[in-house]
This record gives sequence, C-alpha cells and structure tokens, in this order.
Amino acid sequence: VMTRYTVETFADALGSAHSDWKWQSDALEATFIFPDFKAAFAFMTQVAVIAERLHHHPSWQNSYNNVNVRLFTHDLNAVTDLDIALAKEISALANA
Repeated sequence: VMTRYTVETFADALGSAHSDWKWQSDALEATFIFPDFKAAFAFMTQVAVIAERLHHHPSWQNSYNNVNVRLFTHDLNAVTDLDIALAKEISALANA
C-alpha cells in the first residue's frame, strides 16, 4: 500500500530535501536554477535516468537555466512514496 502524503506530512517525509520542495495544488513542486542552459539540461538528463530507474516521471519545464519540477502520482491522484523518493534523489543531485 502506498502512503498518500498531505501538506501536513510531506516535509517530514522529505527529510533534509524538504527545503527544495513546496506543496502546490496538491503536488510537490521545486525550481532549480543553474548557471546556464547547458547545466540545466545536463541536470534534466541525469534526472531522466533516475526517473526511468524508479519508473516514475516528473512533469517539468525548462526555461534557459531554470528547471521547474512537479511531482504527483496520477494513477492514485495523490502525492505518494514514489514522489517522495524521486524528490529526494532530485534534491541530492541538485545539491551535490
């Protein structure tokens, strides 16, 4: 059974990664800013590998050096363990 997170429970679940993420419209959202487009695109490429491994994919947008990420488990209409796991790995990569 997948845990469904709420605005009250998501930050504890994220642990140290919580500072990157906010609860927005019943999903997790974060914006990561890089020195330039190339660095932003390299980050997205690395996140794509993680997403494939976890079989869970972000909704995201890139505008030059900004990458906006939104995580939500559509099948369950909720933020779940899959979103928490992916958020933690994205934050670890962004803050490495």
